[in-house]
Amino acid sequence: MKKIGIILFALLSQLTNAQEKVWTLEECIRYAVEHNPQRTKQEAQNKIYMQDQREALGGFLPSFTASSSVYMNFGRNIDPETNTYISINTFYNSYEIYSSMTLFDGLSQNYRVKMAKINRLMGEDQLRDMKDNLALETMELFFNVLYYKGTVDIAKQQLEESEADLKRTQRMEELGLKSVPDLTEIKAKEAEDRLALTKQINLLELEIIKLKAKMNFSLTGEFSVADYDMTTLTGKADEDAYDIYQQAITTLPRLRASEKIVKAAEMQYKIARGNLFPTLSLIADISTVFSRFMDNTPYESFGAQLKNHRGTAVGFSISIPILNGFSRSAEMKRSKQRFVMAQSDNEDLFRQVYSDIEQAVADVNGLSDECYYAQKRTEAMLSAHQVNLRKYDEGLIDALDLSISANRLLNVRVEELYTNLKYQLKCKLLQYYKGETLWTYN
Repeated sequence: MKKIGIILFALLSQLTNAQEKVWTLEECIRYAVEHNPQRTKQEAQNKIYMQDQREALGGFLPSFTASSSVYMNFGRNIDPETNTYISINTFYNSYEIYSSMTLFDGLSQNYRVKMAKINRLMGEDQLRDMKDNLALETMELFFNVLYYKGTVDIAKQQLEESEADLKRTQRMEELGLKSVPDLTEIKAKEAEDRLALTKQINLLELEIIKLKAKMNFSLTGEFSVADYDMTTLTGKADEDAYDIYQQAITTLPRLRASEKIVKAAEMQYKIARGNLFPTLSLIADISTVFSRFMDNTPYESFGAQLKNHRGTAVGFSISIPILNGFSRSAEMKRSKQRFVMAQSDNEDLFRQVYSDIEQAVADVNGLSDECYYAQKRTEAMLSAHQVNLRKYDEGLIDALDLSISANRLLNVRVEELYTNLKYQLKCKLLQYYKGETLWTYN
């Protein structure tokens, strides 16, 4: 019983620790990447690419085929000794080893090897790109959670202030310093703030659900994210869009994969073109046979016949495609157009990435100024609201004016939070385009 109690206590402790865990941005990204089923699918595809490359390399090796057959012949047959027809049942057992090696096929096999290698490298880039896209999507949802977590905190502060105003107004109304309409307005403001807090809590729960779904999170219990330092502003981008684009060309897996798709399409076109050339092969053959009549006629031993009937052949084989319903030429033309289409898609992708980088640079530079002025506006609005609180206590403004002042302060706080988080998100995106990793790779 004592051991069982210790085990139960350990399990409960682990469960409590799991429930109390606070997830950082990097931990969320790593968990999402490690538990995403698309990663497993792409890894399986990459293993197929590796086997394709091994098979293509094996195409340079000669092929060997060993065969054997056993059969009975009934009725007329050729006597192997006299080479004349006889009517007798005969037993045959033949053996053959055949080998061939392609000497020239229009360089199609060379291009198959190159295409297989390109596909393998392309698969690695596609796996990295899939992980990066998942990381970017997880990061965006993480910042959404941070935003609603911040709005919940702001709504709580607003509600606490409204509750304090309500208590103070109730006391002042009892002393005759405030009127009933003022008290009613403050009560309405307190109820409005309580409803706003409830809405923000619900929105936060929805964003947490989206984040857990993106992570493929399977654990039960509470899920909370770590606070993000929103005070570390780095200013405007220190590089222009073109310089960052030049870095992205060499580091962005999406662009590297796209270039390899173009190269693979080019190799496929060259393979199809090579199929129009003659194919020259070297062939070699060794064969032998054992036979006997089934009428108890004396015959040579098995070993002697295999030795005496053995024959070898060495030669060349050439295959020239002349007419096959235009299938080879049609395939070559289709492959050429696929190559052209891949080039166009690649150009569009590079142009889109450059546009995205320009947008990210503009966002970072613009949001840097917005963050600065949003902070200054919040400070000014907070000072103005504190003045309005004193005016309200002194009877210089009514409850409606105080409510308007509180709502204005709430709005600027929320907008400052949104601007700051958006700035941090765009900075992360810009760092990714520069080649920095979003999380530590295992």
